[in-house]
Amino acid sequence: MEQPSHAFHDLFAQLGLPNDAASIAQFLKNHGPLPGDMALPDAPFWSPAQAAFLSETLQIDNDWSQQVDQLSKALRQR
Repeated sequence: MEQPSHAFHDLFAQLGLPNDAASIAQFLKNHGPLPGDMALPDAPFWSPAQAAFLSETLQIDNDWSQQVDQLSKALRQR
């Protein structure tokens, strides 16, 4: 069975964040770069619900995993 695919901006909507290109760019600028040793769900700017979603996604490798990995990489870029 083929897994559903989501666009990167869909992850922001799933997290309850604005998901237009300008808002995503501003979010990445405001919150990056994350330290390399910090797990994405442990970043201080997530709400408890957002952190739980990210943690669960990384643990069970669900259909959001690719976008969560992409977000983690984007937040670590300088």
